[in-house]
Amino acid sequence: MNLLPRNSDGCPFLILAPMEGVGDRSFRKAMASIGGFDESVRDFLRVPSNAHVKSLARQYESDEIAPIPLAAQLMGSDPELMAEMAIEMQSRGATRIDLNCGCPSNTVTGRGAGSSLLKEPSYLNKIAKAMVQAVTIPVTAKLRSGFNDTSLFKENLLAAEESGIAYLTLHPRTKIDGYGPPARWDLIAEAKSILKIPVVGNGDILTVKDALKMLDETCCDALMIGRGSVINPFIFHEIKAHFSGVPYEKKWSALVHFFNVYLSSIPLEIPEKTRVNKMKQLMSFLFKGNEKLLEKKQDILKFGEKNVSAFLDFALPELQKAF
Repeated sequence: MNLLPRNSDGCPFLILAPMEGVGDRSFRKAMASIGGFDESVRDFLRVPSNAHVKSLARQYESDEIAPIPLAAQLMGSDPELMAEMAIEMQSRGATRIDLNCGCPSNTVTGRGAGSSLLKEPSYLNKIAKAMVQAVTIPVTAKLRSGFNDTSLFKENLLAAEESGIAYLTLHPRTKIDGYGPPARWDLIAEAKSILKIPVVGNGDILTVKDALKMLDETCCDALMIGRGSVINPFIFHEIKAHFSGVPYEKKWSALVHFFNVYLSSIPLEIPEKTRVNKMKQLMSFLFKGNEKLLEKKQDILKFGEKNVSAFLDFALPELQKAF
């Protein structure tokens, strides 16, 4: 079974990346209302050493953005607990489980999880293997290129592959890099030359041109896009349109619908002030992809009223002028 099939036009499999913060349930549901991607990955479920597996697992809903599949992502450092959690995810309908070996947060790495697994390839292998052997659905892993540097890059790749994972996603920055320097796509190409399993490319895909360039330079098997989808929620449609040869026309009504779904998916108990701030955070990314919107950025983000309706009444007409 090909887990990363190209479509009939030859477009590679497109995955909406897990993103802590802005890439929450509300964002995934808003993106699903527009569509264009083939699968999404839930932001990680942290599995601490004292985890109560069944309680923790309730945070994952396999049908959250149905009919688009939603993979589960787990982050932890206890092989037995991670295996137990994988079993629970499968029982809750997950079609794929991803091991997080990339989160750079000091809070996370200080507990031996996330990108800290890259410091010890044998332990990365042990956790991934425990998960693979615990379930019948595909287990995958998302890696950065290293912790302090790339000295263990090849060892980590081979350790992940040897565990039996179905494929690997590479975000080619180290833990120390954070999200700053340009992603090193040459490392994705190197991973492709080393591994027998498929490799998904991730990092700095902000436009269709970026997507095509990554495919050309790395020969990766699929694309995972995070930040680029927040800057331009239509990016997946635009990539598919390139391969189909039929131009994709962005519609203002679709963007308004995107905002409405985002707002309606924010839990009702969230205070009005926080809802406005979440909308501002989401819109702040849109400015990065549109020079006309940059002119409106300060006016929109400094809007003072803490009422969602009032904020939208002010912000949407300004956004429409630059759409």
